[in-house]
Amino acid sequence: MKSILADFRIKDIVPCKHNIVVFCIFILFIIPGVREWFLIHRLGWLYMLSFSFLVAYLCVPVVKRIAPILNIVDNPDKRKIHESPTALLGGVAVYVAFASAIIYNNAYSLELKGIAIGATIVFIVGLIDDIICLPARLKLFVQVIAVSIMIYYGVAADFLPNVWWGYTLEIAITFIWMLGITNSLNFFDGMDGLATGLTIVCSLFLCILAIQAGQHYLVFLSIALAGSCLGFLPFNLRYKKPAVIFLGDAGSTFVGFMLAGMIIMGDWGSKDPIKAYAMPILIMGIFIFDMVYTTISRIASKKVANFNGWLEYAGKDHLHHRLTELGLSAKQTVFFIYFLTASLGLSALVLRNGNLIDALLLLIQAVFIYLIIVILMIRGQLKNRRKEDKVK
Repeated sequence: MKSILADFRIKDIVPCKHNIVVFCIFILFIIPGVREWFLIHRLGWLYMLSFSFLVAYLCVPVVKRIAPILNIVDNPDKRKIHESPTALLGGVAVYVAFASAIIYNNAYSLELKGIAIGATIVFIVGLIDDIICLPARLKLFVQVIAVSIMIYYGVAADFLPNVWWGYTLEIAITFIWMLGITNSLNFFDGMDGLATGLTIVCSLFLCILAIQAGQHYLVFLSIALAGSCLGFLPFNLRYKKPAVIFLGDAGSTFVGFMLAGMIIMGDWGSKDPIKAYAMPILIMGIFIFDMVYTTISRIASKKVANFNGWLEYAGKDHLHHRLTELGLSAKQTVFFIYFLTASLGLSALVLRNGNLIDALLLLIQAVFIYLIIVILMIRGQLKNRRKEDKVK
């Protein structure tokens, strides 16, 4: 402990003038009466966004300094694109910022308690994994426990008839949804700014959707998550420079669990379940697509033969890897996925005033868009194979 404190210096927390400015703004935000002013003027969402942003932005330099001292870094290898050891505690800053925003603003509910407990468990296990690398089976088992706790507090899919088979299917769908989105977002944490930026885009669209549906509580949750990631993004997505810190499994699984939980928690303002759930599914469609596509691709190519193999397999065959095979740079790939997600998010907002037929048509449109991307990815893969064969 003494050696850690010896290496840790105050100037590492506030290393430059603009950080001092941010710190002063944060102090201003916690002055009694400031939050009330925002609430009186119906700008509570802006206060929540700013507060979470400021906390995250101030926390990142601290955890960035601590990470190498504790040797919690991501070292380069053949399946990673970064070239030097990079700090892995970014998720801690995001978690602290989100939790601080919720606690300081008294944004509690019984349902949030279930999601928060589950997300915290997932976060802690992810943090341990960042340090000592846990088996995939153990991580999945803990995630199942986290989802079970969430369901115990009443957060589960609710759109089937109130009979035994309806309850059973809803619980099964809740598990599949939560585990799928949580791990899919973790898989997207493979390029600078990708997982963090996707979380921001999805959270902002969820916020707008919640405003349309009159769900003010969900507005605060989604905007707090967006603000927490926004405070982290400048350190993770830098102009012509590599990231100085990563989310790590702790951060990516935490934000993935929170995003997935908010979808289940939300009441999307429609008595028709297809229309109601089509809106958030369009926003989160990128995660569903990547999980389904990589699973089918691995099974078809016989890289995965069983469930254990699926759990343990780690390869460069996710959407962002495939897009780089087409010739896109890392940053071009990141912004391509941003814009793709935002485009389908706009469809979700339009659907709010639509009907069942509109929902079905927009879902079919999303499928067609992803099929076009699949065709391009397969084309790029075949092209690269031909080049490799010529070299041989």
